[in-house]
Amino acid sequence: MNTYKDLKKITTNTLIEMKEAGVKISMLTAYDYTFAMIVDGAGIDVILVGDSASNVMAGHISTLPITLDQMIYHAQSVVRATQRALVICDLPFGSYQGNSKNALESSIRIMKEAGAHAIKLEGGEEVVDSVKRILTAGIPVMGHLGLTPQSIFKFGTYNVRAKEEKEAEKLLQDAKLLEEAGCFSIVLEKIPAKLAEKVAKSLKIPVIGIGAGSGVDGQVLVLHDMLGMTQEFNPRFLRRYLTLKDDISQAVQNYIEDVKSKNFPNANEQY
Repeated sequence: MNTYKDLKKITTNTLIEMKEAGVKISMLTAYDYTFAMIVDGAGIDVILVGDSASNVMAGHISTLPITLDQMIYHAQSVVRATQRALVICDLPFGSYQGNSKNALESSIRIMKEAGAHAIKLEGGEEVVDSVKRILTAGIPVMGHLGLTPQSIFKFGTYNVRAKEEKEAEKLLQDAKLLEEAGCFSIVLEKIPAKLAEKVAKSLKIPVIGIGAGSGVDGQVLVLHDMLGMTQEFNPRFLRRYLTLKDDISQAVQNYIEDVKSKNFPNANEQY
């Protein structure tokens, strides 16, 4: 039973309490006011304004091109629609890597201009200084390990990460470093389920998985993938709850036919 269903507002502390209580955390992406209003109203715990907007909303082949200004625009739209969910905004590529001062300035802009509740960034040991610096401003930070899409050209593939023992050990070490640095939660993307469960059990902070099995503290999916609006992306971890691409296409075709046949608008649909 979800004792957190009737909470008026989810906070970073709520997520930690949910982990302690064994209540799974639900998380989805959203990038605009209308979808965020629907998702929030349905009772989602966390909304991620993901840099996946670069793919989903702008049609880029990776997350790299999206800018900080564009992320702030998407986050503003989502925050306006949200009453219950915790809203987390991704720091986009180039806004934090290798420069903790830049990371802090980018995070402050997101919090101040968009009104988001927390930021998320990718990486382990190499971003710990940035995590600590962002936290000095009182800004909550979510980490992201495993397949980190902003490093796709380094990996060269979207295949499962940390299958080898050395990489798995580094991931576990990085997760502990992020927790020690002060992250309130971590996303694990596309790693073996047993490793993800081991990480989740070794940390006090909640671990959210995407392609990381069921042994973590919660799950996240890209909204447009989950709703079946995208069809070209078919990873094993993706469950489509609708096929909206087909439904929307059919609705548009019906509208075109009604316009062409002069069936729309009818007598009751005009003034």
